[in-house]
Amino acid sequence: MTPRIALAAAVFTAAVWAQSAPLHITINYPAKAPANWPLFLAKEGGYYQRNGIDAKLVFAIHPAGMAMLVSGEAQMTNYPMDQAMQAAMRDGSIVIMGSPLNRALFAMMTRNNVASVRDLKGKRFGVSQLGDPPYSFAVEILGKYGIGPRDVQWIPLGTDGNGRVAALLSGRIDATMVPPPAYFKLEPQGFKEIANLADYPDLYAPLAYVFKKSEIAANPKLPELMIKAQAEAIKRLYDDKAVATKAYAMYDPQTPADIGRIYDHDRTANTYERVPYVLAPAVEYIVNHQADANIAARMKAYDFHKVIDNGVIDRLVREHFFEQLFGPGIKAEEGAKAKQAFR
Repeated sequence: MTPRIALAAAVFTAAVWAQSAPLHITINYPAKAPANWPLFLAKEGGYYQRNGIDAKLVFAIHPAGMAMLVSGEAQMTNYPMDQAMQAAMRDGSIVIMGSPLNRALFAMMTRNNVASVRDLKGKRFGVSQLGDPPYSFAVEILGKYGIGPRDVQWIPLGTDGNGRVAALLSGRIDATMVPPPAYFKLEPQGFKEIANLADYPDLYAPLAYVFKKSEIAANPKLPELMIKAQAEAIKRLYDDKAVATKAYAMYDPQTPADIGRIYDHDRTANTYERVPYVLAPAVEYIVNHQADANIAARMKAYDFHKVIDNGVIDRLVREHFFEQLFGPGIKAEEGAKAKQAFR
């Protein structure tokens, strides 16, 4: 074998190995909730692996999840876009490259003897921390009934949805925002859903696929591989209730009936985005609905084109990836979402 042939063979062997060797990454998910269902199914259904990714899912609530990303401890997170945009505005090292969900079930729960949202004025409202999604959603819903942020007592609990449920059960708070299936269990215990985010189409609650720019520079294919794997998981979620509910239970053990109830709603409502563009109306909504005046002013002055990039989604559309995955019927949805995409 000549040196030139030997070198060519070595290069070819290395290229094949590089293509077959999985990319080892850590993915943060900030809530044990249906919002992260596509990630759970991508992991348990083998879609990360099929796309060359050896993924480890790690649970950590805000702000720990974003800190993991910035420090390099995690390579991606599926984060509430409000918090992701605030973090990106402060730290230009991160980038938002997709949005798999814009609105979902999120119940405002209180005691059965509270007649309406208006009756929460002056009550103790539990949140994980001031400015987090439960706080922001609560402010928007309360505002529809004439209740301003200063009209309730905000109780920061420093915990996730389970902690907010515990605080409600113990009487420490009078109301809070609770995701399913946790709020299902409150209904037979003297509590009721007084409002639900899913019932307000003008209230956006988007999630964002967030990466660190330096990680993408080191692994340029990472966003594409992740978006493909999670799109394949979304298709499987819509197609296969048994597999989807089994995968969900691995990360948030609940009764089959409760998980099935969430599944039925999400499938009927098409909760998860098949073509996960970051939508301009969602970005505008977040910018224009900040409870903190200082943050609002900074967001309105900031150019989010620096940290939001729909380029990978555009390319996958041009390459007919979503059409091949979901079928030709997806073309109308692609067109509609492309018109709304943040540019």
